[in-house]
Amino acid sequence: MFMEDVLTFKFGGLAWLFLGVANTDSLLYDEEFTNYLQQYPDNFRYDKALSREQKNKNGGKMYVQDKIEEYSDGIFNLLDGGTHIYFCGLKGMMPGIQDTLKRVAEQRGESWDQKLSQLKKEQTMACGGLLSH
Repeated sequence: MFMEDVLTFKFGGLAWLFLGVANTDSLLYDEEFTNYLQQYPDNFRYDKALSREQKNKNGGKMYVQDKIEEYSDGIFNLLDGGTHIYFCGLKGMMPGIQDTLKRVAEQRGESWDQKLSQLKKEQTMACGGLLSH
C-alpha cells in the first residue's frame, strides 16, 4: 500500500502496525517501516514492543498486548468506525492479546465477547495491525 506505485489506487486510510520482537536487532523491515512513518505520517503508525529491551507500565516485559492496552482508546475508536484488525504470529500469543482486549472492553463498559462476535460477523477481525479505510 505504500511501496507499490499503483496509479489507480491511493491509500487514504490508516495502517497501524504493532510489531513485537525480543530485541531491536530482531526487527524485520524496520528501516522500511520507519521510512513509511516519515513519508506517510497521516496514513501509517508503527509501534514496537521489544520484550527484552522495554518495560510495560508494571515493570514487566513489553509485549504487543501492552502496546494495545496503552493505545486502547484509539484502537477501540477505530474498531467502532469499521477498522479491520489482523493478528499474525504464533497462535500461542493470542490468549494474552485476547485477555487484554477483553479487560479493556470491560473497562469501557463493553462486552468483548459481543464485540468480537460483531467484528467476526463484519469480517473486520482476522488473524498485526489495524487497517482503517
